[in-house]
Amino acid sequence: MATRLIVLAAGKGTRMKSAMPKVLHCLAGKPLLAHVLDTVGQLDPASINVVIGHGADQVKQVISDQSSHKLTWAIQEQQLGTGHAVQQALEGIEADDTVLITYGDVPLTRGSTYQALLDVCDTQTIGLLTLIMDDPTGYGRIIREGGAVVGVVEQKDASQDQLEISEVNAGVVSIKGASLHSLLERLNNDNAQGEYYLTDIHALAVKDGLNIQAVHPKDPWETDGVNSRSQLARLERLHQHHLAGQLMDSGVTLADPSRIDIRGTLQVGTDVTIDINCIFEGDCVVGDNVTIGPHCHIARSHIADNSVLLANCVLEDAVVGEKATIGPFARLRPGTVLATGVRIGNFVETKNAQIGVASKVNHLSYVGDSIVGKNVNVGAGTITCNYDGANKHQTTIEDDVFIGSNSALVAPVRISAGATVGAGSTISRDVPASHLSLSRARQTSTDNWVRPVKK
Repeated sequence: MATRLIVLAAGKGTRMKSAMPKVLHCLAGKPLLAHVLDTVGQLDPASINVVIGHGADQVKQVISDQSSHKLTWAIQEQQLGTGHAVQQALEGIEADDTVLITYGDVPLTRGSTYQALLDVCDTQTIGLLTLIMDDPTGYGRIIREGGAVVGVVEQKDASQDQLEISEVNAGVVSIKGASLHSLLERLNNDNAQGEYYLTDIHALAVKDGLNIQAVHPKDPWETDGVNSRSQLARLERLHQHHLAGQLMDSGVTLADPSRIDIRGTLQVGTDVTIDINCIFEGDCVVGDNVTIGPHCHIARSHIADNSVLLANCVLEDAVVGEKATIGPFARLRPGTVLATGVRIGNFVETKNAQIGVASKVNHLSYVGDSIVGKNVNVGAGTITCNYDGANKHQTTIEDDVFIGSNSALVAPVRISAGATVGAGSTISRDVPASHLSLSRARQTSTDNWVRPVKK
């Protein structure tokens, strides 16, 4: 006996008004289908069969690149309903398997809810996820007799009395393989849509003497699907609200929990403070006693203890050491590694740069493809000229170097320990240790100069 998953992800998503398949639209920076696969993957299934149709090749490429799970793809060439979709994914499902059927556009169902469905499923019982709604419009209604579930009727096929029912079908089913094979063979499309409804298996199962066991999610939003941009936006804010709550429960101070976006994973230490409108992408790590100012964008970066990011900083694949100060308006591009106590000031950009302990790049400078030692001062407006139009070259600045403002360091070049570069210099040859290097046009002054005036 094995647990096997079927994920239905073949829909076009007409209401999304998009050329992209619906299940590839992103929630918190990750495709809807990827959310579902990551959750069901926690159930340790023997297989995951994904039914795709519209944009099948695109879905396979995107999800295969992102998912760590082994997936079996099934194609639904014609959109003939959910029952027909499941029929395309029966390969490898044996009679004694327990099968869980869910949807690729319902991203927030908890793993514990799926597990509860699996727990009630046996040879005599089908598990069905249902919930009570104040406004059930658009959902299939749960039909009960004597308290027992005897079927599901879709909104378009429901009578007026049935439309008054508030218990609705959330669509997720757990069922034994033998029952699934038998019931699917007997489906017909005699309904308003002319489709093969998966929901019709429940009435057939009751006729066969099987029980339908309703399972309710802990929260109603677990069953919310995405059919439009507005629904996607609502789920985005809901999801971010829950992530913000988890951060605050772990001891993070958020200036405004409604103004943070986590599009990946964020690991935080103690006594972290995050101001408004900060975005975290990919896998980010923030140490203890870190303060992050407003409007920062941090992607796949590690910020060590006691560091401060001032307003409007951008970090991409960067490592920030302890007690560093960054910004405001600084950009750390991929390959930036800052040691303890480094200061990166306003309108400074770094790329593929290692900057040593207590060094400072304070204003309006670019440091790229560089190795910078400790206790270095890089003056305002300094540029490492690392690109010759074809290749990148390295600049090496050793310990205790002082670079004057508005200097250009033409790589490849080495500024040796203790050297000083005078302001306004263009340095294209190595500078010896403890030397002053200066390349500057001679300054002249003219007496009795008359400034031109407009005619």
